Amino acid sequence: MQESFRIAEVRGIPIGMHWSLLVVFALVLLALSGGLLPVTVPDQEPLAYGLTGLVTTLAFFGSILAHELGHALLAQRRGVEVTGITLWLFGGVARFRTQPKDPTDDLHIAAIGPAISVALAVVFGALGAAVAVTGAAPLVSAGLGWLGLINAALAVFNMVPAAPLDGGRVLRAWLWRRKGDHGEATRLAARGGRVFGLALILIGLFEVAFGRLGGLWLVLIGWFLITAARGEETTSWLSGLRVGEVMSPDPVVAPDWLTVQDFLDDYVFTHRFSTFPLRDFQGELSGLVTLGAVKRVPSDRRGAVRVREVAVPLAEVPRLSPDTPLEEASGQLSPLSGGRALVFVDDDLVGILSPSDLSRAIERGPLRRRDEEPDAASEPTEPTEPTEPSQRA
Repeated sequence: MQESFRIAEVRGIPIGMHWSLLVVFALVLLALSGGLLPVTVPDQEPLAYGLTGLVTTLAFFGSILAHELGHALLAQRRGVEVTGITLWLFGGVARFRTQPKDPTDDLHIAAIGPAISVALAVVFGALGAAVAVTGAAPLVSAGLGWLGLINAALAVFNMVPAAPLDGGRVLRAWLWRRKGDHGEATRLAARGGRVFGLALILIGLFEVAFGRLGGLWLVLIGWFLITAARGEETTSWLSGLRVGEVMSPDPVVAPDWLTVQDFLDDYVFTHRFSTFPLRDFQGELSGLVTLGAVKRVPSDRRGAVRVREVAVPLAEVPRLSPDTPLEEASGQLSPLSGGRALVFVDDDLVGILSPSDLSRAIERGPLRRRDEEPDAASEPTEPTEPTEPSQRA
């Protein structure tokens, strides 16, 4: 989940917000100030309900951010590269470029989020009880009590052993230690996520059938869990592979001063590749051009536009080594470079890693398993673009 705009940065970790968060923020604020608080503490001024609801809602999303920061900061401390945190419709996502190096780190990084939620539940609950004893601010007590309950619920929900929830990460760490295979552990935890997501959808549909429209929220959460679990299960087939095993070797390098038409005639129509590194007059690599970029040039302009004008600058193309773990590499592929990366040994270009290379590796993944029969439900039925590892609230 990519951010719509940046809101802060903590220890080099960018924190962003997706636009869908505004929808949830409005719903929570409305539910608190227009429903829960007036029922719990009647006969107060409307402005008091609104202000208390606003502060409580902000504290709630602050709690979600604290949960995700726990994952991100501990991961960073354990050597995992963190690319950012995004708050969105279903809570928060901490995005990791690399994987934990062992099951112990995986377990600790997964468990820290629910532990923070439990701690917040205790703190908010204790503060709410203390304020309630004084009897001086019943709305404040109600807001604190709700924050305690919602953080406790967040911790319990996240500890369900179903990826991509934190409990699924804990299960993965346990299976990883027990079986010694990170990929297999990921697939088993993801299957739990699919089962749990399906259960939520069925429960939600049952509620809707009896006129409870709140069941639609369970359907949406269940659908999200199934989709995310399938993505993780698919990406798990990259586990244990290196970039050099799947990359397209010996790429053809084209001059960047050619017009688009000459580039088409001399390179695109005479080679099987769809992506070409470019070199300048000095023989230095200058960028990367894809067929998609070339297609966007109008046919009547192909004789006037230089291919370097539609190429991705070299500085924006990820640089990998043949020894880079494929799971790690998949998290570095960026839409800015068309999902491609250049592969080097020292300063020598030796290959290109593309989405089709990853899809091919995923398709062949079940065939590499000789010690078990492939589960048809877990095999990708079509090439699926891998997703960046993440830790979800």
